[in-house]
Amino acid sequence: MSILSTIEVNEICKHLRESAPKSIQEVSGGSIHQAFKINFESRNIFVKINRTKKLFLAFEKYCLNNLKKYANKEYLIIPNVIDYFKLKNAEILIMEWIDMTKNDQTNLGKGLAEIHKISQGSNLGRFGYEIDGFIGKSNQIKGWEINWADCFINLRLEPQLRMLQENILNLDLKNKLKSKIYKHLLKHDPKISLVHGDLWAGNIGVHKSYKGVLFDPACWWADSEVDLAMTRLFGGFNYEFYDEYNRIIPKKEGLEERILIYNFYHILNHANIFGGSYFTEVKNYTKRIMNL
Repeated sequence: MSILSTIEVNEICKHLRESAPKSIQEVSGGSIHQAFKINFESRNIFVKINRTKKLFLAFEKYCLNNLKKYANKEYLIIPNVIDYFKLKNAEILIMEWIDMTKNDQTNLGKGLAEIHKISQGSNLGRFGYEIDGFIGKSNQIKGWEINWADCFINLRLEPQLRMLQENILNLDLKNKLKSKIYKHLLKHDPKISLVHGDLWAGNIGVHKSYKGVLFDPACWWADSEVDLAMTRLFGGFNYEFYDEYNRIIPKKEGLEERILIYNFYHILNHANIFGGSYFTEVKNYTKRIMNL
């Protein structure tokens, strides 16, 4: 595990117009990047560094700034992006340091619902996203579709299904699966919302002020239920999160079936990245979806 080099530290100080830091502490949690808390005399900052050829952090910066446009500051904190720059072999994202100490998710639920509701007023008229991005280590392609079923199939499921090993799902079954999902989603008419896109428990927190915190997004314009679906995939969200969310955006008929469909995207992505038991999960999801 490499640490910040002298050149990287000097560049960070240069961009922030700061003298040498008091301390640098590595922060655990990420599998793609390294992260650090850097303490200066007057402030603490959070630094992420990516040493791959993909511009993961440029996408993250774009998404954070996009979410911030629609966030209600009364309930939610989206980290401020202080700076972003590229070096020869790395990209560096500098953000404010946020202390997270409380577990009450009341304002987190309110804050997410407010992002979804406020962004619905943008009247885009189409689903998708304007730039290429990532979901984990996988590409998440840009593009637009007027129809929600077309967007979910063409821009999200299809790229993942193409990557999946043929011995896990053959072409005939993939086509039947897409047809089943398409017909099911045609019955649903969601409003176009900006979603976090990677909303699992590792990408949320609660500030000491009890405001919710969202970070590490993989945004796109979608059905708001895709965020709710992912909160159910690995757990970690409390009853008050869902109660407060649903006070602002009530549940719609057929939610449980759509949760299964929307989380299939993430199961496919995990199978393509990690393999192993996720291949079994892909088959299990396929059976359940085909039986809807």
